[in-house]
Amino acid sequence: MKTRIRLLLRIFCTYLCFFALTKPVFMLYNRAISEDEGVVLSAKDVWKVVLHGLPMDIATAGYFVALPFFFLWLSLIFNNINPRKTLTPYYIFSAIVLVSVAVIDTSLYEFWKFKLDATIFNYVDSPKDALASVSLFFVIIRFLCALLLIVGLSWLLIRTTPKRWLDKQQIGSIPSILRHLTMILVGGVLFLCIRGGVDESTMNVGNAYFSDRAFLNHSAVNPTFSLLSSMGKSEDFAKQYDYWDEQTRTELFNRLYPADTEDLSDTLLASSRPNILLIMLEGFGGTFVESLGGIPGVAPNLERLLKEGIFFNQFYANSFRTDRGTVSTLSGHVSYPVTSIMKLPAKSRALPSIARSLQQNGYATDFVYGGDINFTNMKSYLLSMGYEQITCDQDFSMAERSTSAWGANDSIVFNRVYKMLQQRNNEQPWFTTLLTLSSHEPFDVPYQRLDDKKLNAFAYTDHCLGQFIEQFKQLPVWNNTLVICLPDHGFLYNAFYTEPAFFHVPMLWIGGAVRRPQTIETLMNQSDLAATLLAQLNIPHTEFIYSRNIFSRNYSYPFVYTTFADGFLFADSTGVTTFDNAQQKSVVCRPEDNGMREAKGKALLQSTYDHLAIMGKIP
Repeated sequence: MKTRIRLLLRIFCTYLCFFALTKPVFMLYNRAISEDEGVVLSAKDVWKVVLHGLPMDIATAGYFVALPFFFLWLSLIFNNINPRKTLTPYYIFSAIVLVSVAVIDTSLYEFWKFKLDATIFNYVDSPKDALASVSLFFVIIRFLCALLLIVGLSWLLIRTTPKRWLDKQQIGSIPSILRHLTMILVGGVLFLCIRGGVDESTMNVGNAYFSDRAFLNHSAVNPTFSLLSSMGKSEDFAKQYDYWDEQTRTELFNRLYPADTEDLSDTLLASSRPNILLIMLEGFGGTFVESLGGIPGVAPNLERLLKEGIFFNQFYANSFRTDRGTVSTLSGHVSYPVTSIMKLPAKSRALPSIARSLQQNGYATDFVYGGDINFTNMKSYLLSMGYEQITCDQDFSMAERSTSAWGANDSIVFNRVYKMLQQRNNEQPWFTTLLTLSSHEPFDVPYQRLDDKKLNAFAYTDHCLGQFIEQFKQLPVWNNTLVICLPDHGFLYNAFYTEPAFFHVPMLWIGGAVRRPQTIETLMNQSDLAATLLAQLNIPHTEFIYSRNIFSRNYSYPFVYTTFADGFLFADSTGVTTFDNAQQKSVVCRPEDNGMREAKGKALLQSTYDHLAIMGKIP
């Protein structure tokens, strides 16, 4: 009996030691991110991370010890089983899972800056594109490291396990009822380990948070627990984020969106049916726009163009990833912190879209992207949204689509769009959407102006945009065209998602169809583009329930709402609040308020998930 309990403890401690050792490795590998927060890591930081992450590590180890526990219990009855031979396949399987998760989490954090969760499954069906941000050498090195760690962890677990039980005689002398009672007691302890103790709340990701530095909190979180936890939430939409009772939720939510914003208080356009070119600039957040307090000199062309058109300087992105920002832009829809609606065709096809509304009003519609249009289910989404023609990597030559890891670089794609516009007869108004890709990891671009590789990639996109606009101005079609430039989301340049500056992005309306240059200082979201644009064209937008025409007289309560990995930001005229659901508290609150911003944000998050649960279902 003692042999079995000692074996269970050895297995448990082996897993626990593995989890503890991965934490300093994670911190060391990603130390540059800590330095971006202005803090150099110390041994004390490592100790605190290991200590505060221990309860979650214990819970995760408990999950992986559960199967050996039941086997050991069974071996009390069938004690002729060879324990090492029987458990070896499980040891190898668990080592593969735990090592793979740890290596992927450590490697991706520098790009994502949040812990591994179910978001990764949005990309597994397009591995080529998921790996486009990194080199082959990057992948090979991590694969070899993972292989070594899998062998090492498997070997340790196998070595802890005897080939045969040495206490057969002793087991036989212990009454059967006592043996099973002992195992029930051990099982109870194991259950408490998995649950996280006897408190009312069970183990969750926020239990590991202890610091005001996001990097230290993330370092303490067990990535396997984070992944498993988020997978459990991925489909039960109606039960997620239940902050308020139904009456309170309804009262808070009903104050946010006006019932009708069909009226128009300000006409921005000189044409009722202009051609429309929508340019979504990959990751081009306010960090790179001097007029928004960003780094000077990165985007001189955009800075110049802002003065020539309509500049929306209080414009906020809805999300933190391209698949979510694209839906917010094109469908005027909110984003979700742990769900990508683009990956849910049964639900996304129920969304309205700018393209479909324009198509129904006589517009030809097309979408241009230099990369793989199947990535994150984008092609299915775009076609269901009313795009009649899609140009993607397969429409470029092999040489062209090999100019960057993601596909054809921005200069090639802008040139393709220019030629398309040049050749159109323009007898029918058109709506063209262009999504850029060069300002994305690994930031390899055929351009060199800035020493910083990331900044230089954004400078390249700015250069391509500037050249394209100057060429476009020379075409007759320019005179009746509205060009809308905005990013799909912000960019993590020395910042985290919890910081409001990440979501503060530029939007520019320019072109011959613009009545006059001006700056719009009204607080608005990326999702408000749909209603605002359609209202300018006198096209109904009532089906865009989360999109507001900011030039409506009924837009009396301007606010912005954005989401990131398990959190949200809510801002209005009183200030800004960022709420981290893992910690269950506001991590940014400027200035301090009576909690109303947090309450409204929670009501909106809860309402959108309730809506998501019924979206796309046949009545």
